Amino acid sequence: MRASLRCLQSVRLAMRPNSTSFIGLGRMGSEMAYNLFSKQLAQKPESRFVVCDALPQSALSFCQTFTATFPGANIEIVDTPEEATLASKMLITMLPSSSHVQAVYGTGIIPTLRNLPADLAKQTLCIDSTTLDVTVSRQITLEVIATGASMVDAPVSGGVTGAKAATLAFLVGGTEPSFQAVHPVLSLMGQRIVHCGPQGAGLAAKICNNLILGVQQIVVAEAMILGQKLGLDPAVLTSVVGSSTGSCWSMTVNNPVQSALPDKSPPCERDYEGGFASVLMEKDMGLATSLATQTETALPLGDAARKLYSLMIEQQPDLARKDFSSIYRFLLSSEKTRTNV
Repeated sequence: MRASLRCLQSVRLAMRPNSTSFIGLGRMGSEMAYNLFSKQLAQKPESRFVVCDALPQSALSFCQTFTATFPGANIEIVDTPEEATLASKMLITMLPSSSHVQAVYGTGIIPTLRNLPADLAKQTLCIDSTTLDVTVSRQITLEVIATGASMVDAPVSGGVTGAKAATLAFLVGGTEPSFQAVHPVLSLMGQRIVHCGPQGAGLAAKICNNLILGVQQIVVAEAMILGQKLGLDPAVLTSVVGSSTGSCWSMTVNNPVQSALPDKSPPCERDYEGGFASVLMEKDMGLATSLATQTETALPLGDAARKLYSLMIEQQPDLARKDFSSIYRFLLSSEKTRTNV
C-alpha cells in the first residue's frame, strides 16, 4: 500500500509542471476555474487540471460540466489540499473565509510544501482569491514563502456575473516578481489586474471596496422603497438615478427591484439567487469594522450597515444565502412588521 502511494505521488510530481489545481468550487470559484481551464486548454492542449472542494458533489458537478464541453480534457478530482499541492505547481484557492484558508493552507498546503524537494517547492505559486482577514493572510503568506514557494493575495471584484464573463478585477498583493508571475494566469479569469502593493494590500483594497458596496446597496434599497411610495415607477427612477449623480453599481447592475432593469437580469429577477450571498457581505463588513478597530478608524456608516446585515440574517435566515441586494426585501418586511432596526 505504501509503495502504491509513493508511486502515485511520483506520477503526480512528474506531471506537476503542466498542472493547475483549483481549490474551492463555490459560485465564484466554479466560474473562475471554468474560464481558466478552458483558456489554458486552448493555449496548451497538454494542460492538466485538478479540482478540490470540501463538498465532493461540487467537484463532481464541475468536472461533468467541463468535460461535457471539453471531452478530451485531462481533469482530476482530488480529496484533499495535500493531493492538490502534490499534483500542481500552480495552486489557486477561492474559499469562504479566514478559517477555511487557515485550514486549507495550515494543515494541507504548507506542510506538503515543506515536505517537497526544495526545487519543486520553489516552483510552486499560490494564489489566494479569498476575501479574509489581512493579518491571517499575511501570516499564511509568510509561512508559504518560508517553504520556498511564492504567494499572492488576489481577491476579486465583479461578483458572480464578472466571474462567469471573465471580466473580474483582481486586486493583487505581493512582490513585483510574484505579481508578474501571476498576471498571465489572472488575465484568463479577469480584465483588470491591479498590483495594489505588498502582501495583504490586495485584501485591504478589496475590504475597502466592499465596505462601500455594502453601505451602497442599503441606501439604494431605501431610495427604491421611498421612490415607489412617492409614486415613481422603479424603472423610471433607476433610469434617472443611473444617469445622475447617484449612479452606482448597486443601482444600475444589482438593482434590488424586479423590472427596474428591463435589459438586465440582476439577482432580484431570480428570487435573489445566483449573486453574492448576504452572509458573505456581512462577513466582509465585519472584516472592515475589525480593521477599523485595529487602526482606530471611525466607520459610522459601516458599523450601522454591518449591524443591519447581521439583523437581517438573524431575523430572516432564508436570506442568508440570497444575494445581498435582498436587503431590500428585508427592509420592506421590516416596515410592515414595524421592526426597530
